[in-house]
Amino acid sequence: MNGRTAARERRAPLLVVENLHTRFELDRGVVQAVSGSSFSVDRGETLGIVGESGSGKSVTVRSILRLIRPPGRIAAGRVLLNGVDLLALGEREMTAVRGREISMVFQEPSAALNPVLTVGEQIAEVLIAHLRLGKRAARERAVAHLRDVGIPAPERRFGDYPHQLSGGMQQRCMIAIALACDPKLLIADEPTTSLDVTIQAQILTLLANLVREKGAGSIFITHDISVIAQIAERIMVMYAGKIAELGSTAQVIDDPQHPYTVELLKALPSLSTERGVRLEEIAGDVPDLADAPDGCRFHPRCPRVVAPCASRAPPLAAIGGGRRVACWLHDGHGG
Repeated sequence: MNGRTAARERRAPLLVVENLHTRFELDRGVVQAVSGSSFSVDRGETLGIVGESGSGKSVTVRSILRLIRPPGRIAAGRVLLNGVDLLALGEREMTAVRGREISMVFQEPSAALNPVLTVGEQIAEVLIAHLRLGKRAARERAVAHLRDVGIPAPERRFGDYPHQLSGGMQQRCMIAIALACDPKLLIADEPTTSLDVTIQAQILTLLANLVREKGAGSIFITHDISVIAQIAERIMVMYAGKIAELGSTAQVIDDPQHPYTVELLKALPSLSTERGVRLEEIAGDVPDLADAPDGCRFHPRCPRVVAPCASRAPPLAAIGGGRRVACWLHDGHGG
């Protein structure tokens, strides 16, 4: 790679998702799980994706990894990693990308880890498969990765099975596996949900530090917008398969523009919330995406409905300051 090519790659986004559509064809109808999502992730950046269950967060990242299985399918769009369209690759080529170029930390480490292999063996097999290391070199590297993620006595823990470790330790091992081959993009899907608050903070800090040190891009999925505010440079809010709002973390947290984002933030507890006080809830439920409402999908629950909301879906339009919002209330939508 010459200097000009390298400079161009540094300027271009690491990941570009364009007009992504993913659907599940079920007996009760076609579920439009992701509908026209477009976004990017820069090198060294963490993008947080937030929204309620059923908003399309996990389906979006599984589409990036091409882990959608029948009756689901990616119906349209492009997913460019360093300019290469992952959706156009053959399965063998895509298998090489997973783990080497993109890796994922799953929500439940106890379910993701193989119970019949030691945690060290599971790190080593990734190194052998993708980096073609010999067994001895793979073991040495695996021990180093265990040490990097804060596992005490890593030489001894190499031989432990997943059930011998606490939930926090298991998740640290999952992070070691995910980062073993220095991937360009790390995806973390609700990686702290099953952990207590103290361990959550430790895992979040660990992830953020490791991603920063390695210069990788990352996508962090959660339903809790306060969690992502700690580590993400930008936040993407999803609702019912569509992007509602996208902007810097400060913009989205301090000055939310979409009514759904406003309602999400209202539902968060704060240090001033008195014990026993019931938290605010967003009225209604996320719609069935096999029978999604016309217009803006949030309008049946929205406290600020205007005339076009029920009949026309607002585009994700730029409103200044590098942020985009899909709402008829804002300038640039022509409502």
